[in-house]
Amino acid sequence: MIYPIVKYGDPVLEKPGTTITEFDDELKQLVADMFESMYAAQGVGLAAPQIGISKRIAVIDTTFKEDPKAKLVLVNPEIIKKEGKQSGNEGCLSLPDFRETVARAKTVTVRAQDLHGKWFEHTGEDLLARAFLHETEHLQGKLYISHISALKRDLMKRKIRKLMRAGEWA
Repeated sequence: MIYPIVKYGDPVLEKPGTTITEFDDELKQLVADMFESMYAAQGVGLAAPQIGISKRIAVIDTTFKEDPKAKLVLVNPEIIKKEGKQSGNEGCLSLPDFRETVARAKTVTVRAQDLHGKWFEHTGEDLLARAFLHETEHLQGKLYISHISALKRDLMKRKIRKLMRAGEWA
């Protein structure tokens, strides 16, 4: 099932997700639906709050279907190590058509559970590191625009309010 992507302004995006404790068929179906929804929206990462589900789960595929082994499921993830610096253009499915330069760590290690509840660690660099940080922040109720200047953030919010008034942001 393809879920619609929740856009900025929806309160679900600004509250921390709940911890997942049930590792059942329902969770497996949610993950399958999240990958389907992410691909349909042309994304490389998707957090459950972005489809209106306030739970601590995210899916990532920085290869966008090119390498099936690159598909990652992060249940209850936490960032345990950050190293180096990178700066790059970042966007978000919940903020379509907006992109900004965001400074992030170059190498990131995440600790998370898999679909069976087993804990694992995974280290990623560059785009994968950026995805780890971006998606785990979604699960904390935080968006990438918290990393840009107040002026740029304010301009973006004004444009969004204008789109809302015009009925073009729902």
